[in-house]
Amino acid sequence: MNGILVSIMRTTSPVTVPIARSGLISIWGVVKHRGRRSGTMHSTPIALRPTADGFVLPLPWGEGTDWCRNVRAAGGGVIVWRGAEYEVTKPEIIGVADALPAFNAVLRPIVRLTGIKKFLRVRRVVRAQDVSPVIERTA
Repeated sequence: MNGILVSIMRTTSPVTVPIARSGLISIWGVVKHRGRRSGTMHSTPIALRPTADGFVLPLPWGEGTDWCRNVRAAGGGVIVWRGAEYEVTKPEIIGVADALPAFNAVLRPIVRLTGIKKFLRVRRVVRAQDVSPVIERTA
């Protein structure tokens, strides 16, 4: 089964990665990750939902997919979503109950119907330059 998935990904990635990177379809993004053994950088198109502090990524084939294992082993990666890159960290496997709040009312029933039981939650890395200082106005 894994060989079939790898073949499908190799065949579809040249088409789906540019679409996912473009940001035209907001449920799609790209996870950039480094191979655990090879050290090679990979870009994998994924479905995702943003959260207040990061992203939730469905794992329809489980947590054993290479991209998920790579992100977990590295402690993070980069998510490309809506044309912007977000460095992410703290990957953790969560269940459907914890993931559902990331999905809107239209998508929640679809998530339930798919039967996906595991998701990967990642947190955005916030750097000092990303936080604008609060300047108080004096009269």
